[in-house]
Amino acid sequence: MGSAVERTDEHVKEYLIYRGFTSTLKHLDSEIKVDKEKGFRVDKIIDQLQQFIQSFDLFGLKEYWLYLDRRLFCRLEDVYRSTVNKLRTSLYRYYVINTIQKGNLERTQEFFQKQAMELQGQAEWRDWFILPFIPAPEQNPAFSPYFSRQWADTFLVSLHNFLSVLFQCMPQPVLLSFDAEVQKTTSLTEENEQLRQMLFALQTETRDQKDGDEMVHHKLPAYVQNMDRLGDTELDLVSSQRAVSTTTTPSRNFFSTFLPQGRRTPGKPPQVTAGSSPSQLVVSRKDAPTSQSAKSRDTVQTKEVKPVASQASSSESASSQSQQSTNQSTNQSTNQLTHPRHRRIQDHEKERKELFSKPPQQTPEKKGETGEVEPPAETCSEPPDSASSSNSRSCGGGAEGGGLSAEQPFIKLSQEEYGEHHSSIMHCRVDCSGRRVASLDVDGVIKVWSFNPIIQTKATIMSKSPLLSLEWATKPDRLLLLGSGVGTVRLYDTDAKKNLYEMNIDETHPRILSLACSPSGSSFVCSAAALSRSGSVESVTRLPIPVSGQLLLWDTKTVKQQLQFSLEPEPVAINCTAFNHNGNLLVTGAADGVIRLFDMQRYESAMSWRAHDGEVYSVEFSYDENTVFSIGEDGKFIQWNIHRCGVKQSEQDLPQDATGPFILSGYSGYKQVQIPRGRLFAFDSEGQHVLTCSSSGGLIYRLTNGEPALESVLSLGGHKAPVVTADWCSAVDCGTCLTASMDGKIKLSTLLAQKS
Repeated sequence: MGSAVERTDEHVKEYLIYRGFTSTLKHLDSEIKVDKEKGFRVDKIIDQLQQFIQSFDLFGLKEYWLYLDRRLFCRLEDVYRSTVNKLRTSLYRYYVINTIQKGNLERTQEFFQKQAMELQGQAEWRDWFILPFIPAPEQNPAFSPYFSRQWADTFLVSLHNFLSVLFQCMPQPVLLSFDAEVQKTTSLTEENEQLRQMLFALQTETRDQKDGDEMVHHKLPAYVQNMDRLGDTELDLVSSQRAVSTTTTPSRNFFSTFLPQGRRTPGKPPQVTAGSSPSQLVVSRKDAPTSQSAKSRDTVQTKEVKPVASQASSSESASSQSQQSTNQSTNQSTNQLTHPRHRRIQDHEKERKELFSKPPQQTPEKKGETGEVEPPAETCSEPPDSASSSNSRSCGGGAEGGGLSAEQPFIKLSQEEYGEHHSSIMHCRVDCSGRRVASLDVDGVIKVWSFNPIIQTKATIMSKSPLLSLEWATKPDRLLLLGSGVGTVRLYDTDAKKNLYEMNIDETHPRILSLACSPSGSSFVCSAAALSRSGSVESVTRLPIPVSGQLLLWDTKTVKQQLQFSLEPEPVAINCTAFNHNGNLLVTGAADGVIRLFDMQRYESAMSWRAHDGEVYSVEFSYDENTVFSIGEDGKFIQWNIHRCGVKQSEQDLPQDATGPFILSGYSGYKQVQIPRGRLFAFDSEGQHVLTCSSSGGLIYRLTNGEPALESVLSLGGHKAPVVTADWCSAVDCGTCLTASMDGKIKLSTLLAQKS
């Protein structure tokens, strides 16, 4: 933060000079010189404190610490007051030890005389008043540790770390985000340059491949070397026939202008045949070559050229003698040549398809003798017109047909990391607007942060009691519900950064496992459980008897409990809850493996069924809300029909790293085990794909009906520890997937959906 402040100061000075505000610039420079916060540079603050200590300036040391207390420490929550007091006590002891080490006993006695009124009532200073009267205090067992270099270094490092964390958690003005935006823009520019170079390399490789294909086409067998001449003949034939039928002077066909002139005989008059038809004209148009290489493909065998040429010459002479004849004689000659002409066209098409689908296996003589044309086994419905089109089209759907693989439904545009947590994540949720994220770790620290346009922490929430659950309120979306492990639920305002209400749920069921706010925002559901496990890091062994629990409905306006739901056959801990889009239905998953569906208009259970062998970890409504999906302790991902109680729509097995318990292995055989508490899966905006957890990142599957296994379409990756919770934000144009892992890292993967 210090470097960002320093660069921002330079930008402000440059702006003041640009605007001509010289007097303001002078005042800014003078205030920066006497800035006690040292531009939020922790090293300079530590140097200032050491300067007071080395110069025996007790008054300056006290005044500087009081300034830091008024400016910074007083904004902290009460839970950090003891830490601040311990740091102040260590700072004063560091001062006293320095006076004794330097042999300045007068300053030592002065300290105790001036601080006697303040320190004599504190237990940690009771034995220190005899320090000036001990001959060799560095040898006294009670004071010898404080004279060691190790103690001094430990104190300075602790103070440095405390101030660093404090500055990082402080709310920052918008102007300070300029530096972060510049860095992000620079990184994006570098990434775009790398992608541009990759694209250029791919284009060059593709061009080389096309050139290689053309070289292969030039090396065709000898019997196709004169195919382009046949193409000229056929086009001239059609053009001349049209000219004869309209009793006009014969002229070159328009398409012949696209044919290369190098292989034609100069000065040779166009050869005309009396047989032609509109269908043949279409074929000629479709197969008209546009280049020399293309012309070499759209031809027939050399063996068949001679009879065509002879017929064309005879037709030419016949047409020159009967130019003034009627159209009836022309049509008669056309009908006489239609059948053999059609056969030649079919042979022509067959030869072209065989050339581009596979190497020729038959000799031209055998093909010419065949009377019937058999279509190739694996060819496209249309013959390819060029090498590029033959490579880009898929004939058989696989690689052998020259086609591409199926288009991926999503493209991962970018992946960013939020690393402000220092322990395993329990919950990570995006609010309804898609602007803010709330994340909770096992230490009970909650971070409220935004990721658009840059990742920035908005608020840090800490509590003396452990926090187990969180949920965003729907109206207004700035409010956050926090469930603790001591039977309380707090309503926190993320904009004002303060608690609005604190509700006491039940002392006999102090663990708030799940919270769900109704879409209307007027009420929320709270799941409270009795004590059996500690927080989120719990024993893997499941108890034979489910933990007792309650499901309560609270009014957010009156902050009072409305009712308690009946849980049949016995009160059991509810692990997960979810509303449908209008709040008329509530689905819950419990520790006894039962899914319960509640009618929120009648406030009673509509149906319930045994869903999993073990606990239900996560449950959500489908996109059309005719089914619900659930993940349980048995590793099953099941879709249930809510119109037919207990009827499965589909069932798939998931790996253990997608369902938990999650295990993080450390050094010397250490293992951290975490029972799932957050959302284990989330759907995209259209409900066709689902995001799940894995050992190295999120996995996106395509939802299939009745298939034995899910179809994986994209792996997000990016994590070095198991992912324990996931969320999918579709409020913006580019969907954002959030995956949180046991090492405290949260990855934001921005996806672009490819519409088919």
